[in-house]
Amino acid sequence: MLLGLRRIKRAQAVVLVVDLQEKLLPAMHEPDRVLQNAVRLAKGAQILKVPVWVTEQYRKGLGATVAELAEAIPGFAPLEKMAFSALGADGLRRRFRDMNVQQAIICGIEAHVCVAQTCLDLLEIDLQPFVVADAVSARNPEDCRMGLERMRHAGAVIVSTEMALFELLESAGAPEFKQILSLVK
Repeated sequence: MLLGLRRIKRAQAVVLVVDLQEKLLPAMHEPDRVLQNAVRLAKGAQILKVPVWVTEQYRKGLGATVAELAEAIPGFAPLEKMAFSALGADGLRRRFRDMNVQQAIICGIEAHVCVAQTCLDLLEIDLQPFVVADAVSARNPEDCRMGLERMRHAGAVIVSTEMALFELLESAGAPEFKQILSLVK
């Protein structure tokens, strides 16, 4: 089990977008906020050369990833899953291992189901989840709150979109600073 809370490190991290799909997102509490922040994370990750991995829960029934997000990810190639946890997507566990990824910056829906189960599975295999609170949601705000609380108590670090991006950036002297700043303004 990981000990202590660590900073997000570019070389060790991925952004993991869980199930931001056409038929599911409109039913969420504050769907525009979630989508806007997920797009910011995806664009920021691209600027900072951090991989972005996307899952889709039962695409046939819940539709494809929302177009605005898919368009923000070069080489967009979602992983379909039937399990609630993103780690149930074919090949995702192998990606974490093969790319030596230690940290996942997680956004998506629903906070108390797919996001929470993903977070718990990551912790179980000694990876550090950073859950982006302003880029997750649920149909019911109380379920979202409970999901975030459960993940925090299990060992996840709860962050905001800006926190994650600036932590990846590390310094105002970084060459990508102005690009990241323009994303959060």
